[in-house]
Amino acid sequence: MHYIKFNDEIIDSMLMMELSDLAQTLTKRRDIDIAFAVQSYFHPAEQKIYISHFWNDRAEEDKLAGFKSDIYLRAIGSYYYTDFHQIAAFHDLVRTLHHQKFAKQLLMLLEDVRIEELVKRDRPGTKRYFRKRLNIYKKYYRDQLKASLDRGFATDALFAALYEMATATSPVLNVPEISVQIDELLPFVKEQVMNVYDANSTKEVSDIVLKTMRLLDEVLKKDLIHTYFILPDLSEKDLHTLTFDDMKRKDRLQNQDALDNVKKGDEDLHDEKMAVWHRETSTPTKSFLQFDLEQGTQTNLIDEHARQTETGDQALVIVEGSARQTQNNYYDEVNADEKLQKEAEQEIQQQLGKENKHAKAYFLTANMPKEAEKSAYEKELQQLIVYKKRLQRIIQKTLEHKKTYPKQDEHFGRLNKKLLRLWTDENPKLFFKKRNPANDLDGVFTLLVDCSASMHDKMEETKRGIILFHETLKSVRVPHQIVGFWEDSANSTENNQPNYFKKVINFETSLSSSSGPEIMQLLPEEDNRDGFAIRHMTNELLARKEKQKFLLVFSDGEPAAYGYDQNGIVDTHEAVMNARKHGIEVLNIFLSAGAVEESKRKVMKTIYGKHSIMVQNITELPDVLFPLLKKLLQKTIE
Repeated sequence: MHYIKFNDEIIDSMLMMELSDLAQTLTKRRDIDIAFAVQSYFHPAEQKIYISHFWNDRAEEDKLAGFKSDIYLRAIGSYYYTDFHQIAAFHDLVRTLHHQKFAKQLLMLLEDVRIEELVKRDRPGTKRYFRKRLNIYKKYYRDQLKASLDRGFATDALFAALYEMATATSPVLNVPEISVQIDELLPFVKEQVMNVYDANSTKEVSDIVLKTMRLLDEVLKKDLIHTYFILPDLSEKDLHTLTFDDMKRKDRLQNQDALDNVKKGDEDLHDEKMAVWHRETSTPTKSFLQFDLEQGTQTNLIDEHARQTETGDQALVIVEGSARQTQNNYYDEVNADEKLQKEAEQEIQQQLGKENKHAKAYFLTANMPKEAEKSAYEKELQQLIVYKKRLQRIIQKTLEHKKTYPKQDEHFGRLNKKLLRLWTDENPKLFFKKRNPANDLDGVFTLLVDCSASMHDKMEETKRGIILFHETLKSVRVPHQIVGFWEDSANSTENNQPNYFKKVINFETSLSSSSGPEIMQLLPEEDNRDGFAIRHMTNELLARKEKQKFLLVFSDGEPAAYGYDQNGIVDTHEAVMNARKHGIEVLNIFLSAGAVEESKRKVMKTIYGKHSIMVQNITELPDVLFPLLKKLLQKTIE
């Protein structure tokens, strides 16, 4: 395992999810992704919004404003107002220019200026974010202008000056001398750049840039050295892939109920006239049989009185929906099966997280314990017997107290002797009840153990803590399972990432007197995909009937697996939040061989919140787990 950082920053999963939700809400698409890049842009073929890490090293308030302004600019401005066909055409038009980087970045600069005004018009509440964004960028480009002049980068200095011109709030703007030839053309260039405020489309912005480049292409000696803006690299071929599937409705109905195909004679029927075009119509209407259904009950039949088409019919109707098998199959059964399979796969991906869509789960069972494993287990158990007996006594005393001590302050039951509250309390509770001795412990545990390679120096001590858990839970008859997980990095590819779950102790055998030595079969393996593992264990716990459900994750750092670098923390946090949403208590036991770095503390807090226990000295694991296990077991007592 290695620790993943982006631009020396730990990714804040809560912030990432907040920005992702904002982007999906503004675009009205659930399949929009966000990621970090050098500069901010929207890539329509990937359906991904890139946020600039330019904001990472800012103050917290400025960073949040910068990230949100990136989202607003891309999710509203680029998504709705930028014509990406013109962007693709522009790539072809500038191939003959000597300074293509300058031209492409200038187009992106001016297009951002244009769409920013449209975003502020549509969403006035975004003005404060763009105001802060402008102030930060103005200072940055002033510094860039000065630095470029000092280093002799005339083209970069000109670009910084053009940013000052395009975003100027005052008609008076002092631009330092760059070079004789550039200074002579600067008034004409400024005139072209200021036309962006009259531009109504990406095509008009493209024309402004091309006119500007006709003036500058022969004057500039070198292209831009730095990257200030990124124009998405698109072709018409990329855009042609966004045809029918991209136009289809993606959001679901507000209700997902279905209507049985049974007529009762009391159906609520309505007639409605809609204008359609035919040869007797002088002017086509705007409706043209176009519907967008927001809510309603799903049925399996559209109509029983469908009319066959005739020569001369010119209305185009496209219908999508689900169907049932009939006696006469005039459709392609293979395609129908593929569609159902695809929908099932999408449902599974939604449950297991989009970052794990190519992850495959393989479940392994423990082997029959060898004599060496049994001996090692007994040796460890002898050292932990004191902890086990202490916990057992505490739980037994708690149970006895609970059985003998009645429930007080009830609205009904046996009358209490303290009747003064009948006059002093507005809503007096004067009764008590005897306890029901049945079902004293109503809980279930899953211990999920990180078996990544980085656990090689911690695995033996980790087993001691797990043995303590197992023996204590077994003694008080609480069902549990112990699962080691890892990803096979050697055989992982872009489309297949095998993940293994080794159940050394399962629910069925956890209370068996002979269970335990199988724990010694846990070994350090390769990578770890924590979010994927937590989701699988969550599903297994949800299938249990116990009232209290606990998931304990033993790990020594961030998740690290194939293609899991940047979004692993976010995915794991989402998995934890999903488990807690379903009533499962998720705790992390962070294992360290020494002092815990602040960056690692921050990562664990980002993923698990306050429910993470730092074990700075792995040899002290049983002492740390003792009070935790005591607290959790007491929660299972009704």
